[in-house]
Amino acid sequence: MDKPQKYDIPTLANIEAPSFHEGDVLVYNTVADKCTPSDYVGRYHIHILCRTGKVQFSLSSRTFTITEGDFSAWTIDSEVTDVLYSPDFDADILLVSRNFLLENNPQSTWATKGYLYIKENPVFHLSNDEWNLLYDDFIHFNERLRRTGHVFRREILGRHMQIFLYDLWGIYAAEINRNKILNDNTANIFTRFLDLVRQKNTESREVAFYADLLCVTPKYLSEVVRRASGKPASYWINGYAVQEIVALLKRQDITISEISSRLNFYSQSHFSRFVKNMLGVSPTEYRNNLECK
Repeated sequence: MDKPQKYDIPTLANIEAPSFHEGDVLVYNTVADKCTPSDYVGRYHIHILCRTGKVQFSLSSRTFTITEGDFSAWTIDSEVTDVLYSPDFDADILLVSRNFLLENNPQSTWATKGYLYIKENPVFHLSNDEWNLLYDDFIHFNERLRRTGHVFRREILGRHMQIFLYDLWGIYAAEINRNKILNDNTANIFTRFLDLVRQKNTESREVAFYADLLCVTPKYLSEVVRRASGKPASYWINGYAVQEIVALLKRQDITISEISSRLNFYSQSHFSRFVKNMLGVSPTEYRNNLECK
């Protein structure tokens, strides 16, 4: 095996990195900040740029190793276990909260492709150019986090989040397009299902509704979606509904009652329960939190 490539780039440890007080975006260096990625498992989406050393972990009954020059993504719902770090492990980590990613994830088929690719390939070796591209994104996050007084700080961080995701998907693009899960008959139904959910999530959140449009039974659709993504159909239906809800809650010209009606909830109380279950707070609390940030 070839020796890992050395990367002649600065360290985030040399850049002042105060925390984003809302806790939605954090950038750390494992050595300078005396932390590890596993400190944040289940709390954040974790993005790791490994400088030196290695870390071994288990995910979905498989074992992976991150080494120098690798990028790794652990989604917030990943069951990462048995994490072992070498003494010389040094990495930069970008932490993103679930809600912040929901607010700023571009509504694109690439979001789904990226999720499926990362699920099967949580570790990816980068070329020097790819490393520098993602590292620049980390630096931009870090610089904006330091500018605490900027009135549009959160919005700017959101735009950086979108740029980072597009850069990441661009790096994955060739492998994603070859990924067999997206090219067989199962994937055809799955991607058609996702297209329908994107188009019609304001009309219905019932699996049977989408199964009828695809001319399959709800049971078959559920099996196909779980086989393709490892998640139930309701996960994707609710996920796209939440994206739409978050976008509408950010608009002050629309009342919560109007949002509930527009998204075809049975009642405003049903809408409030759904949002509380998905986002952890009521629609009013979520909107008020946005106003305070």
